[in-house]
Amino acid sequence: MIAYAITDPSTLNFHNLESDIKRFAYKATMIVYRDKSTLNYMQNAEKFIHEAQKHSFSKILLHSDYSLAHRLKADGVHLTSTQFDAIEEAKTLGLFVIVSTHSLEEALKAQKNGADMITFSPLFLTPNKGEPKGIKELNRVASNLFIPLIALGGIVSEKQLLLCKQSKAEGFASIRWFA
Repeated sequence: MIAYAITDPSTLNFHNLESDIKRFAYKATMIVYRDKSTLNYMQNAEKFIHEAQKHSFSKILLHSDYSLAHRLKADGVHLTSTQFDAIEEAKTLGLFVIVSTHSLEEALKAQKNGADMITFSPLFLTPNKGEPKGIKELNRVASNLFIPLIALGGIVSEKQLLLCKQSKAEGFASIRWFA
């Protein structure tokens, strides 16, 4: 099962970057650098990729900036649900592309546009992310795709992780699970 760590300022400290990345590598198979608030995203992304490459992540991604991901030689990019038009350009640059989706329609659009994988959220209750979709909807969406679906949103307990493992998702993504 894919275990996809999504970093944010609450889980990744650049003063402890080496130990933080090591902690993520213990549980995660893939990782993305995501920080919507920093003014130093480019410099931090470069440090992040360099440190993450010392570990056995199958994919190291940057969030939303596919040009920077390409320049810094990340494996790929995790695009937001407003960036469907960027999928083709990111693929042209040779990047692995994950797209955030929140409905079957968005999932099918991401697949049609060439995404390699999607996240589907929020699966469980997550602060400020709207009504949870639940396992039944996750399975319905996954059944209509030929690309991998990663469950995302509110995955913080062993019980929730088990539900993901028993679903049609290829894996799970979380911020708080890896903290």
